[in-house]
Amino acid sequence: MAQTTIDDAINGLKDDDVNIKMDSLEYLMNVNDEIAIDPLIEATTDDNTQVRFKAAGILGNFGDVAFDKLTDKFENAEGKNKRFLAYALKEMGNSNAIPYFVDAIDDEDFGVRKMSVRALGELQAENELDVISKCLEDEDYGVCLAAIHALSDLATPEAIDLIKKARSTNDEKRFKSSCNKALKKAKKVADAKKEGKIISKVMPLSTIKGFEKTNPQKAIKEYEKYLEEGQDKDTPYKRLCILYRKSNDLENELRVIDSAIEVLSEKKPGKEKFFQKRREKLV
Repeated sequence: MAQTTIDDAINGLKDDDVNIKMDSLEYLMNVNDEIAIDPLIEATTDDNTQVRFKAAGILGNFGDVAFDKLTDKFENAEGKNKRFLAYALKEMGNSNAIPYFVDAIDDEDFGVRKMSVRALGELQAENELDVISKCLEDEDYGVCLAAIHALSDLATPEAIDLIKKARSTNDEKRFKSSCNKALKKAKKVADAKKEGKIISKVMPLSTIKGFEKTNPQKAIKEYEKYLEEGQDKDTPYKRLCILYRKSNDLENELRVIDSAIEVLSEKKPGKEKFFQKRREKLV
């Protein structure tokens, strides 16, 4: 049953029916109201895995406003419950979470360790190289692989050396292949850093498009990264306009349109005309 108000949705998270819980999460995914933070954190401990995962994904899109509450819960959680909180915290992309992920490297749950070391790479925690390298010796293969990916994200000379060392001491073909891919990525990142280029953090557009139905706030977050980097593709601007229009957010739609006109008129003259016409209709 579709939710009609935020109170209905919050109450729906406590229902015994999983379908009602998922409907509630669908509603809350598009609301982004702070009142939903505590209920969503509680939903990450639900008996149903789909509910836990979706609630964690929504929390990750809230950003800094949910950070303190999420970290408080994260510190005191255990097992699978902590695993989903780790995912939400990683999705926030807040560097203040680094100490929490460092502490979680010794967690008993392999999923928490895996998510934490991956987050340290994404957050560019270069000062935590010893912590990340510790995970290369983890008993769980997934944690070892996550450490390789984290090192490739850092792409420092020390991180690259650690990947090479791990590759030379492990005869497993799949692992060596992962190391080779990581080294290729790390070299690309290192070269970009050396040349002073902006290292793009955007997802492929086709991947983001897939989020539009399942997690529109995540889609918005990822499309916005194209704007932050001033990229000259018109698709992210168009998709953002549609998503903001669906949520009746005129202010943000106009902001995206103005940004598109400014960037595209300079980098792809002619492409801005679509957005100029749209702005005239709106205003």
